Amino acid sequence: MTRDTNMMTPRERQDHLLEVVSSQRFLKKLGLGNEVPFFICPFPASDAVDMEQVRGQLVRQLANRGVTALDINLYDLAIDILRERGIWDELIAAEPSVTKDELKELLQNVLDPETHLIPEIGKRLASQSFDVLFLSGVGEVFPYIRSHNVLNNLQSTAKEKPTVMFFPGIYTHALASGASLDLFGILHDDKYYRAFNIFNYEV
Repeated sequence: MTRDTNMMTPRERQDHLLEVVSSQRFLKKLGLGNEVPFFICPFPASDAVDMEQVRGQLVRQLANRGVTALDINLYDLAIDILRERGIWDELIAAEPSVTKDELKELLQNVLDPETHLIPEIGKRLASQSFDVLFLSGVGEVFPYIRSHNVLNNLQSTAKEKPTVMFFPGIYTHALASGASLDLFGILHDDKYYRAFNIFNYEV
């Protein structure tokens, strides 16, 4: 059943997510037709603050049901990588004197998903026991990290457990144009088709 997630309240999204993610069908990756267990949790960008709270509450509620969620915020992860590579302070110092395009190019290079971001996520996956991976911070890392690049590169690293990407926008499927992750509901250029809309997943 297709749900209009724009019409759902944050609480309704939280209730649905708890029901789905804690279900054995979801945790055992059933009903996916051999596709990678990637799910998009789309929500209006205007609900971003509420959805931050929803995600935190959801992690705790799942823990009460014996389900461990590994919660990774891409923005926090990006800062950790920049600090570990010793360029965070240099970047902050240089920001006022470089153009936005120059800053974007620099960040894209040092936070490249294939060579830097995904390997760091892989380390965190390998160091912890978890049942589901939550990815957030998608809007905060735009435009130097794109959601479809993360998902494309994550396929080889995070396929053993379900992954849920919290996405401030719309995930659309259309026969004519294919699938698209429309960030903030307006940027219609991230082509990705292998994820499932978690609000259409039945338990």
